[in-house]
Amino acid sequence: MILDPRIPGTFTAPDYFERLAELRAAAPVHQLDDDVFTVARYQEVRAISRNPADFCSSRGVLVNDPLRFAPADMSGSVLHMDPPNHAAYRKLVNREFTPRGVVGLEARIRELAVEVLDAIAPEDAGDFVEAVAAPFPVQVIAELLGVGDADRSDFRRWSDAMIEAPDTTDPAVFALAGELWRFLDEQLQERAVTPRDDLMSTLVHAEVQGHRLTHAEARMFCVSLLVAGNETTRHLISGAALALAEHPDQRRALAQDASAIPAAVEESLRWVTPIQAFGRTATRDVEVLDVAIPADAFVIMLYASANRDEAAFGPTADRFDVTRPTDPPHLAFGFGEHLCLGAALARLEARVLLEELLARWGTWGVECEPTWTASTLVRGMSELPVRRGRIPG
Repeated sequence: MILDPRIPGTFTAPDYFERLAELRAAAPVHQLDDDVFTVARYQEVRAISRNPADFCSSRGVLVNDPLRFAPADMSGSVLHMDPPNHAAYRKLVNREFTPRGVVGLEARIRELAVEVLDAIAPEDAGDFVEAVAAPFPVQVIAELLGVGDADRSDFRRWSDAMIEAPDTTDPAVFALAGELWRFLDEQLQERAVTPRDDLMSTLVHAEVQGHRLTHAEARMFCVSLLVAGNETTRHLISGAALALAEHPDQRRALAQDASAIPAAVEESLRWVTPIQAFGRTATRDVEVLDVAIPADAFVIMLYASANRDEAAFGPTADRFDVTRPTDPPHLAFGFGEHLCLGAALARLEARVLLEELLARWGTWGVECEPTWTASTLVRGMSELPVRRGRIPG
């Protein structure tokens, strides 16, 4: 039953979901160390997420967050903020990411989806991640930031490095992170002198609570938007493509009724849960399900477990079903004040991509086992070999 989310690769173990089920049943609040606990059930993850007074973000949210081990400057990272600062910083770009705010982006998002899909020849085999799932969302967020003319492959390498950085001491990873810092430095310095109609210009000239954002704050905010806007959607899209390849009857139903695709996106989010876990620090002695959690303990919320909790989603929680009701809502975007800022954008991207994918390809099959990424944040594929126009089996 022991499951340690601090170890990269835990999320991709063959028996991962069975071990999550065991935790939910036998140890829904599980003590890993004196000061580290995991929480596996839906209701408790929700309760912790909406209680920043008792469970704060400012002392670390990543499973291996550097803030937990040494002082680190996270200025400008909305992930690491508590009230009232969190709402004030989030407000800077919130309007652009609301459901109403992203509506105007649909035409351009559809153009980008068509572009990546049409680049793959009929009956062609290839890596779905490399050809579609990686370049599509990174181009969308890059254009929003105002750097859409940069090399997409650079953004993928930089984003991957930022995801890997908390779990490694590899100098090559930190070198890539440094490349991203320098790129953003140059872009922000340009906009400080010559603003444009983009998010980077908004941030570099923004004021929060009476003070101008520092260069470091604006840069960190950009990193948060770039990495979150890329990684979550990439793994959602590739995970949905794999799930639909494995469930051809559900894929055929969606191809015949596009109005069912939004609900399918929600089920894909629940099923895939791109971000597997985030943490909070207890600000005082508390109890969760009668387990005593001392002040200063780190509590890891296992989103993938919560999203397959039988108490919330019923006896079919361990099955992929695009007709599943959307109530109760999944926790793939978190919950409470830290609900993912880009949730509406990710939903729009996934819906548009699936509409175009089903209309153009119709059927596709997975050629061989995908390659999974070892991480303490995401559960996603680095490679998904597919062949279009072919039904598995």
